[in-house]
Amino acid sequence: MKINCLAIDDEPLALDIIRDYAQKIPFLNLECCFDNALESLNYLKNNSVDLLFLDIQMEELTGIQLLNILKQKPLVIFTTAYDNYAIKGFELDAVDYLLKPISFERFLKAVDKAYEKLQFDKVLKNNTITNTNSLPYDEFFFVKTEFRMEKIRFSEILYVEGMGDYLRIVTPSKKIMTLQNFKSMEEMLPQRQFCRVHKSFIVSLDKIESVERCRIKIGERTLPISDTYKKFFYDILEKKKLV
Repeated sequence: MKINCLAIDDEPLALDIIRDYAQKIPFLNLECCFDNALESLNYLKNNSVDLLFLDIQMEELTGIQLLNILKQKPLVIFTTAYDNYAIKGFELDAVDYLLKPISFERFLKAVDKAYEKLQFDKVLKNNTITNTNSLPYDEFFFVKTEFRMEKIRFSEILYVEGMGDYLRIVTPSKKIMTLQNFKSMEEMLPQRQFCRVHKSFIVSLDKIESVERCRIKIGERTLPISDTYKKFFYDILEKKKLV
């Protein structure tokens, strides 16, 4: 998926930096740059874009004023030298708020958030279309891996393993790496089917082959049960009448 975007900033150096950064990101298509918010209005009225890199403090028309004028609002990443606009930026549902000078790492993180949001919105839109071959929505979910959203059936998951800043979702046929934390993953997984057993592991209860001495065997893997989650895990088993 390509993200069509514009950069609007009255500082030539800032525009040069955005151009340079955008060229390094394959899924970004920087259509045009404007050093004046007023000049961008006509373009935005006649062209549809997905994302704006928008300076806030500009002469004649500020970035916030420009955004309020637009009827069809693209996603926005504010770029500014002033941190006092941060709260206002987030009130306007900005994807991110970048303080100048902007590093490439911080720029990439903001763009990645925009990509994820656009992908998620696309998935939601597609899910409104009736498809007789699709699963009920409560049987699968989507996770972002690299630059795509991948469907995963809950019934296929063996376990989820923490790998530093990433989670690895393990199924019989594949291993999917995703940049998420355990809290968000636990919120996505059905509690009736999954249980946290260790700071680094969530397991699918129906995939457990055996439990022995605080160790769980699932397939070829033996996973630990930590003292922190031991009582919780065994209480779940008893509650579900699995032991």
